[in-house]
Amino acid sequence: MEIQSSNLHFKELNDTIKSSSDKIINIKDCIGQRYIGSGLSNKDITIEGVPGNALGSYLNGSNIIVKANVQDAVGNTMNAGNIFVHGSSGDATGYAMRGGKIYVKGNAGYRAGIHMKAYKDKLPVLVIGGAAGSFLGEYQSGGLIIVLGLGATNDPPVGFFCSTGMHGGKIYLRCNNLPIDLPSHVLGKTADESDMNDISEYISEFCDEFGLSKEEILSHNFYVLTPNLENQYNQLYINN
Repeated sequence: MEIQSSNLHFKELNDTIKSSSDKIINIKDCIGQRYIGSGLSNKDITIEGVPGNALGSYLNGSNIIVKANVQDAVGNTMNAGNIFVHGSSGDATGYAMRGGKIYVKGNAGYRAGIHMKAYKDKLPVLVIGGAAGSFLGEYQSGGLIIVLGLGATNDPPVGFFCSTGMHGGKIYLRCNNLPIDLPSHVLGKTADESDMNDISEYISEFCDEFGLSKEEILSHNFYVLTPNLENQYNQLYINN
């Protein structure tokens, strides 16, 4: 099904998507309509143009490909599925996501991965190809965040206060230096072979979608950030 969306109110657009019996949906000329794909299962949605806030919020198994930039709160509390962004994303990308995968070819704004969590077999993954803004992984309690720094002018490719409040999960940074303001409750080390094996499949999917070289990406140094389980800050959230 193809939808010409340039003159559609966001509610009309979303109602059309949800009521369609077609699995494959192509949206043309998107101009900021919100909540596209919210809560959907079993749809393959391709979007030309720029969708508005909360794209794929509560996504429950659909796949979404955006051929441009996206606005704020992509994948808000998503549960399953995949979102591929062929541009950059706004603030709060992957806010509270608890499953599924988000791949952003370009940069992400502030607070990407904030409150990301994991539960049982759910492992949310956020891969940012460029740089991320301040407060990356704020209060992260599970899942994986990977920042590749492709084309970034700063090293490390993150803003201020990376991993503030982190008490679970992992953050991978492809760079030469750790953040200078890394909080005391977070440990940073050079990623070893086991660490890199954990993210290999996600780097492969990223490169396959965006036409990049996995070998070139993996030839660079990676750091991995994890919460310090011996730090008393962690005990505010986890009982061991």
